[in-house]
Amino acid sequence: MRAGPVLWRLAALVLLLVFITKPQLFAFVFEPLTINNAPAIYNQGSLFSLTLAHLGTVFSAALASTIIAVTLGIFVTRPSGLEFLALSRSLVNIGQTFPPIAVLAIAVPLVGFGEKPTLIALFLYGLLPIFENTLSGLTQVSPLTLEAAKGMGMSPRRRLIEVELPLALPVILAGIRLSVVINLGTATIGSTVAAKGLGEVIIAGLQSNNMAFILQGGLVVALLAVLISDALMSVERFAARKLGQAPS
Repeated sequence: MRAGPVLWRLAALVLLLVFITKPQLFAFVFEPLTINNAPAIYNQGSLFSLTLAHLGTVFSAALASTIIAVTLGIFVTRPSGLEFLALSRSLVNIGQTFPPIAVLAIAVPLVGFGEKPTLIALFLYGLLPIFENTLSGLTQVSPLTLEAAKGMGMSPRRRLIEVELPLALPVILAGIRLSVVINLGTATIGSTVAAKGLGEVIIAGLQSNNMAFILQGGLVVALLAVLISDALMSVERFAARKLGQAPS
């Protein structure tokens, strides 16, 4: 990896950490965006705590989406599950068909306000990319490779664990990365149902007509998305190199 991109990523990470822990250092940057002596830096909570809560919600939903989507992808690529492929696609498409805000509206009466409805919305929204990439990764494994593994006496379970899943891993990881990055932005709507997260900063800015707050929340989410996407892409490339594949 070239030194230039690494330095830029490191600089972005340091800038983000300093901003969420010591935001008052950047007050002079946001003061021109305020009116009527409004505060330049979000003062209704800790940016650091809100960032951790935001990431916790996103990664919890991503973990649940990954477990369900990968398991379902494995099932429908087995001979016994092929007939359920169309049904499975329809089910995982539900999260993309209904806007997350609509899922929140349905979930709140069932589970109440807070983090739970947001987790449900993000879980459903994150299923499709992971499921489709799991299908792509498993179906792209060479039949010759599978025949060779079968000829070595491997059982179907061993072929799945030791051959298919490792070869499909880079593609599956790409789906997880896409799901996480999408939900980093989508999670901001969770604050409309009292879930802790960076959406609080953006909503506070909208309610008080304070562009400084809106920009702060948006910039932190954007930097998180770029840095996490880059980190997950590095994991994909590492996995691809280990398997002797050309990194995508």
